[in-house]
Amino acid sequence: MSADVVVAEAIAATAIERLRASGHSVADCAGRSRDDLLAAVAGARALIVRSATAVDAGLLDRAPRLEVVARAGVGLDNVDVAEATARGVLVVNAPESNVLSAAEHTMALILAMARNVPQAHRSLAEGRWERSRWEGFELAGKVLGILGLGRIGALVAQRARAFDMHVVAHDPFVSAGRARDLGVDLLSLPDLLATSDVVTVHLPRTRETTGLIGAEALASAKHGIRIVNVARGGIVDEGALLDALGSGRVAGAALDVFVHEPPTGSPLVGHPNVVATPHLGASTAEAQDRAGATVADMVCLALANEFVPFAVNAGTGEVHEALRPFIPLAERIGRVFASYVGAPPADLEVSVQGEIGAYSPEPIVASALVGAMSTWSDQRVSMVNAPRVASDLGVAVRAGAVTASAHHDFLNLVELRASGRSMAATLTGRRREARIVMIDGHTTDVPPSRWMLVVKNDDAPGAIGRVTTALGDAGVNIANMGVGTTEAPGTAMMVIATDTEVPRATVEVLRGLAGISDVQQVAG
Repeated sequence: MSADVVVAEAIAATAIERLRASGHSVADCAGRSRDDLLAAVAGARALIVRSATAVDAGLLDRAPRLEVVARAGVGLDNVDVAEATARGVLVVNAPESNVLSAAEHTMALILAMARNVPQAHRSLAEGRWERSRWEGFELAGKVLGILGLGRIGALVAQRARAFDMHVVAHDPFVSAGRARDLGVDLLSLPDLLATSDVVTVHLPRTRETTGLIGAEALASAKHGIRIVNVARGGIVDEGALLDALGSGRVAGAALDVFVHEPPTGSPLVGHPNVVATPHLGASTAEAQDRAGATVADMVCLALANEFVPFAVNAGTGEVHEALRPFIPLAERIGRVFASYVGAPPADLEVSVQGEIGAYSPEPIVASALVGAMSTWSDQRVSMVNAPRVASDLGVAVRAGAVTASAHHDFLNLVELRASGRSMAATLTGRRREARIVMIDGHTTDVPPSRWMLVVKNDDAPGAIGRVTTALGDAGVNIANMGVGTTEAPGTAMMVIATDTEVPRATVEVLRGLAGISDVQQVAG
C-alpha cells in the first residue's frame, strides 16, 4: 500500500474526498494494525491521526519521506512534536474544530452533575422511583470557576452566564480587558478554588498543568466543590479526587477524560457522585466534519509547499494576510541567493521592506531560510528545522523589517544580504509574478528561473552582443534577460535566464570576453 497521504484513524469521508480531489493518493488505515500502519507510512508524505495513534520516533523512523503530521483535533499528546521538529516534519492540528462541541459537552456535564441525571436514569431503568434521593441544585447564583480562558473556556463562560452563574477564571495569559469583555473576574488559583461552587478545566496538559488539581489544591478548595474536566486526563489528580470525594470535600465530579483511556477498573467511573463519559468532548458530527476538512486543507497546503496556518512547530505565529503571497517568493529567492553566494556565509540578513515591513518578518525569514538551507545543506529542510540547520552550518541569521523600500519603483521588497552580496525580489502585476529587481545594487527585472547567469560588465557598447552571441554559438537558448546599471558610472549587469544549464566551458568563454568582469551561474 503506497500513497501520498496515510489516514491512521477514522475521519470524515468528505475530508478524504477533499484530499483525493486535490490529486493526492490516500491510504485509509483506520481500524488496521500498527504493523499495517508502519508499512503504509514508508512512502507517505503526510500522516493524519486523531488521538489514538502514537506518532513517536519509531513511527517516524519508518517514514523517511514524511513532511507533515496532521492531528484531526486540538490536543497533541500522542504526537512527539520535538522528535518531528528535529526531523523537519511539520505538525499541524485543527485548533478551532471542536471548541463549540467541547463547550457544549462541558455544559451538558455540569447540568447532568447538578441534577444527577445519569444516576436518576439508572435508578429508574432498574425499577426504582427515588425522587428524594436524587435531589439536585440550581446553577443560578452559583460561582463557576474556569481554569483556562481560551477559546473553549470563553464559550463556557458565555453559556454559564446565560444560566445566571457568576463566572470567575484563572488564566495568567489573559488580560483583564479580555476578561471584562467576557463578564469574568480573574482570580488566583487558590482564590478561585476557595470561592467556586463548580470548577471546570480547559487547559492543555503540560509539565506545569499535570496534577494541577491535586491533594493540596483540593484541601484548600471550598467544601462541597464540584470538579469538571473535559480537557485532558492528568490535570486533575485522579487519586486525590477519589480521596476528596470520599471525605466529602468534593461533592461531585464530571469527567470526560482520564489518565489512561479507556479507564478500565477506575473507581471513579463507578463512583455514585461521578458523571463519566468516554472522551466525548469533540464527538459530534459537526466537529468531526470541521476537523477533517481543516486537516485536509492543511495537508494540501503543506504538500504544495505553501504557508500552513495551523502549524504548531513552525515558530512563525500568526501571519498577516498581506504577508502570505510573499512566503513562497521568499523561499524561491532564498534558493537563488544561496546559489549566487556559493558557500554558507557567517552571516545572513533577511529584510522585509515597504508596506509588508509593518508586520513581523518571521514567516518571510523562515521561508527564505528554507530556500537557502536547502541549497547549502544535504538535509531535508522545512520551516520547522531551517533555523537549526542554519545554526549547524554556522550561519548567524538576522531579520529586519522597515516600512520604506530600497527600490522606489516597488511598494514591497524581500532582500537578502551575505558575503558582500545582495538580492531583492518582489511581486508585480495583477498576477503577482515574482521578479528579481536588484542584485548587488544593480537594478534589474527578471523572474527567478531554474538556470540563470549573473554577468557584470563595463557599461559600454557591444557587451550584450558579445555575451548573447557566445551563448548562441554554444547552443544555449535565452529564456529571459534583464539589464541594469548602478548609480556608480561605468558598470552594468546582465541577468540572463536560460532554458538549460550553461556548460562550464561556455561560462569560461564568457569570462574571457572583453568588458566582462564577472560571470556567475546561479541555480534557482
